[in-house]
Amino acid sequence: MIRPVTLPVTPPPLNPARRVDGRVPLIAVGLLGFYSGLPLALSGSTLQAWLTVSGADLATIGMLSLVGWPYLLKFLWAPALDRWHWGGLGRRRCWLVLTQLLLAVVLAGCAWCDPSGSVWPLAMLALALAALSATQDIAIDAYRAEVLSPAARGLGTGYSIAGYRLAMFVSGAGALLLADVWGFRFTYGCLAGLMLVGSAVSLGIAEPPVDEALPVTLRAAIVEPLLALGRRPGILPLLLFIALYKLGDQFAGSLTQTFFIRGQGFSLTEIGAIYKGVGVGASLLGGIVGGLAMYRLGLWQALLGFGLLQALTNLGFLILALGGKSLAGMVVVVVLENLCGGMGTCAHVALIMALCERRYTATQFAALTAFASLGRVLLGPLAGSVAQAGWVTYVAVSCVLALPALALLLKLRGVLDALDQPAAAPEP
Repeated sequence: MIRPVTLPVTPPPLNPARRVDGRVPLIAVGLLGFYSGLPLALSGSTLQAWLTVSGADLATIGMLSLVGWPYLLKFLWAPALDRWHWGGLGRRRCWLVLTQLLLAVVLAGCAWCDPSGSVWPLAMLALALAALSATQDIAIDAYRAEVLSPAARGLGTGYSIAGYRLAMFVSGAGALLLADVWGFRFTYGCLAGLMLVGSAVSLGIAEPPVDEALPVTLRAAIVEPLLALGRRPGILPLLLFIALYKLGDQFAGSLTQTFFIRGQGFSLTEIGAIYKGVGVGASLLGGIVGGLAMYRLGLWQALLGFGLLQALTNLGFLILALGGKSLAGMVVVVVLENLCGGMGTCAHVALIMALCERRYTATQFAALTAFASLGRVLLGPLAGSVAQAGWVTYVAVSCVLALPALALLLKLRGVLDALDQPAAAPEP
């Protein structure tokens, strides 16, 4: 029976000797990062490939891109994950286990579908897959923000990014390779089994401790997190900074593959091997390097240094646009862009974690990440219009869009330094 949370809940970890700021949580957030990234391609690019080889028309395939909407709307039901728990597993583990079991069931259902006969059963399951995946992301993001100490946020985020990117490779390129030999139905069945292993992982991790009173009504779980965010010192410029920090990268990334195909003339094989293969590896490394560097740099210096590197790598695309096709140039630019982008993402997510309060982590994290995604969602039409003026103009604009966040960052040092400090112990 589902019951509301009325008292602080701190279920005992499987091994009480494991500290929440030690190596075990870093491994846990890395594994959870893997399971966060696993379903995304299975309702996106891998699903599109399955429908394409099954003979679905382009209009249907295009319509099915709408199944990704739950990822943008997940903040609407995030308060439920702060409000309710059941089964004695704790506030985070119960939702992790439930969503991962349901994801395994849905993936197994996909394996029974035959889109060459009818697309819509698979489409409905893909929508359920995206909704469950978005819910799993809420729980994973909240778990990571609660289990990591301020000093471990950077490295923990690096572990999470590394796991996420590895999963994207498994469910993207890896799934396509397996499907080429055994078929998509077999592939989705195998990935259902892999997701089932994730529920066992979630059962084995330690529930984060809670040392504050939790929301006792659903209204409190919805309204109070937003009011608490509004009381943060410097919250308005911080929100603006969160939206702007990845703006240059988001603008450039919205048409990167089109740039390489139409603007540079690279083949799909070259793009797949370098942009999807080498690029994923560089991004994975960037998350780890960024996390390690944040131990020494701190939050403000990491955001500044990684932000400058992100802006400089956009200049690499400008050099490609001016100089024409160069395979060696493409390799260098893709490696640097993904390496520095992974480092920037590490610091960006660490900032969002620092803004979350333990009582409302799921709601606040979902709201802040949705805010950070505004540029990615809204810039697509603008990017297409700018690209029509020429690829040099398009890349130059992406470089300019990286600058406002850096200018704003100079005014936020005091606020960010305060966020970087450990929370004060509660008074007895």
